[in-house]
Amino acid sequence: MPINILMPALSPTMTEGNLAKWLKAEGDKVKAGDVIAEIETDKATMEVEAVDEGVIGKILITAGTSGVKVNTPIAVLLEDGEDNSALAKATAAPPVNSNNVNSNVAAQPTQTTASPPAAQKEITQSNFGDRVFATPLARRIATQKNLDIKSVKGSGPHGRIVKADVENTSGSVRTMSAAPDTLKMINAYGMEYTSIPNNNIKKIVAKRLLESKQTVPHFYLTIECVLDKLLDARAQLNEAANGAYKLSVNDFVIKAVAMALKSYPAANVAWTDDAVLQFAHSDISVAVATPNGLITPIIKRAEDKSLSVISSEMKDLATRAKAGKLKPVEFQGGTFSISNLGMFGVKEFDAIINPPQACILAVGAGNEQPIVRNGKIEIATVMNCTLSVDHRAVDGAVGAEFLQHFKRYIENPISMLA
Repeated sequence: MPINILMPALSPTMTEGNLAKWLKAEGDKVKAGDVIAEIETDKATMEVEAVDEGVIGKILITAGTSGVKVNTPIAVLLEDGEDNSALAKATAAPPVNSNNVNSNVAAQPTQTTASPPAAQKEITQSNFGDRVFATPLARRIATQKNLDIKSVKGSGPHGRIVKADVENTSGSVRTMSAAPDTLKMINAYGMEYTSIPNNNIKKIVAKRLLESKQTVPHFYLTIECVLDKLLDARAQLNEAANGAYKLSVNDFVIKAVAMALKSYPAANVAWTDDAVLQFAHSDISVAVATPNGLITPIIKRAEDKSLSVISSEMKDLATRAKAGKLKPVEFQGGTFSISNLGMFGVKEFDAIINPPQACILAVGAGNEQPIVRNGKIEIATVMNCTLSVDHRAVDGAVGAEFLQHFKRYIENPISMLA
């Protein structure tokens, strides 16, 4: 009997995802464990593996479709001995949320005789302002013909623009940029700009950052850390490693935060309406910029790991984050976040808290500057760090005390090796 391949739940909170890419086509044989598709969630693009053997009989949801609900049939797998005549027994794919611009369902829903309620509003292109509904093929043809997709009248369901609509339209009404998914346009003031569509990850990150800034009572504490001993220790350890590993300043920062949380757990907390949750271990989320947006892979139980292990794990996590290959367990959770822009020469900044965490440390660049030590002016490398704090869970005294612990570890890195 044909087997429906369903949209998987790739994280505990996932309710829908974007079907980014099919790696198998209709007629392809698959075995259990074969990667068949790539799904874009709110944080990463992840591979989907087949759990049964057979032949891809029909793809129900095309690549590029967004807003596919969890457990929606996305394809039909034929077992050994079955042919396409068995497809009639498979469950048809329900319609995808029509609010999504790139939605394109290959299989139409089963026809019924029931008519929609009279009060139900018909869904058309005009209901959604500037958003345009078009199939991926129609968009590709429009790009090739140098057409503004907004100028094409759609004849598909609910006014969706299909292949024939674009093929029957002539003329050139916009300038295309080098990238096929970006459009160069002119606004009402004569200013030329490029429109780059937001992917699902950027939309979710933007939504969460806005919610954090609006609903979490932030306050900020800044401290200066002298890095000279840390830089000396880093140089000695890297030389002794003889190429086995190469520690960065960020590795020391991760370890110092983890050790400070271990010695001062009052800052290793999260807020809930019923209680403040104090965590037993330092699971450090580290902000990584990727082509798809910001993601925070986690160094778990960092207080128990050596600098070399932290360095190795961080390099691996950052590489796979940029490739969209992280597993949900590797970026969901965490007890404390770090955002380091020091490598870009940023001296100091304020980061936005990553709920439900209560703290995030913004790390600036280490710069040489004069300091007073024992009554004498000396030149030292100084790094500014700003702690953003959720005042509901961590008050000013607790935040300041945490920074004192952090500063002691950063300025005396040998204490982290004990």
